Amino acid sequence: MSSPPMIDGAFARWLASRAGQALLDLRTEMGFADAGALKSAGDKVSHDLIRTELAKWRPGDAVLSEEDEGSRLAWAAEVNTGAVSRLNADRVWIVDPLDGTREFAEEGRSDWAVHVALWARNAPSPHGLVAGAVGLPAQDRVLGTDYPPAYPPMTVEAAAAGERKIRLAASRSRPPVFLTDLAEDVGAHLVPMGSAGAKIAAVVTGEVDAYIHAGGQYEWDSAAPIAVATATGLHASRIDGSALKYNEADPRLPDLLVCRKDLATRLLAALQRHSG
Repeated sequence: MSSPPMIDGAFARWLASRAGQALLDLRTEMGFADAGALKSAGDKVSHDLIRTELAKWRPGDAVLSEEDEGSRLAWAAEVNTGAVSRLNADRVWIVDPLDGTREFAEEGRSDWAVHVALWARNAPSPHGLVAGAVGLPAQDRVLGTDYPPAYPPMTVEAAAAGERKIRLAASRSRPPVFLTDLAEDVGAHLVPMGSAGAKIAAVVTGEVDAYIHAGGQYEWDSAAPIAVATATGLHASRIDGSALKYNEADPRLPDLLVCRKDLATRLLAALQRHSG
């Protein structure tokens, strides 16, 4: 097998693509009769592949992965954050080997993803993400910062109406309690989806106009899709408008807004009224 790309953005795309193909192969091999077994196998297969390739091709970099033992404990009181090596590293790969595990184990669903992002200490942006790729294997596509997608165009319907009817991606299982009221306030309709990566990817490609989450997430749930969204030129922030930050001692990153830039002021004002 030939060596992977040297440039980090292209490497992230290569890695997300390889893990995605392994997950597609696993679905074919195991079928959907035992959803629990398929979920567990999917997490392990993708995690092992990504960890192995990062150790081989980027041995000097640190890694924060959802599937690493102890990754959720870095912020716990009993853990000495000084002992968490990634906090002293200059480069940290933040990965979610299988985002949308529930959807991955449901036959016919394509809203699950592989996230690969790179955080760098000297990055010019507040979030610190310098490369990333979101693999959407069941949609046969990978979105990456090496070739950022074009800014999503206004829909024909919205252009004809002279105003935008906001399409707002929402979690299938854990939508924020205020989201229905907020949608009514701004004249939006909700589009339920699985996987944070699939929802942010839908904003990037123009299938929806915005995604709001406030139900609790970790850095690996959003790092790669936020890298791609901001490379595309979209707005991305916490729901109070503050900057998203990654490779923090506490990897919890509970809320975010991703949207077209022309909607940001309107949605942030609505979030002030409804998110309490």
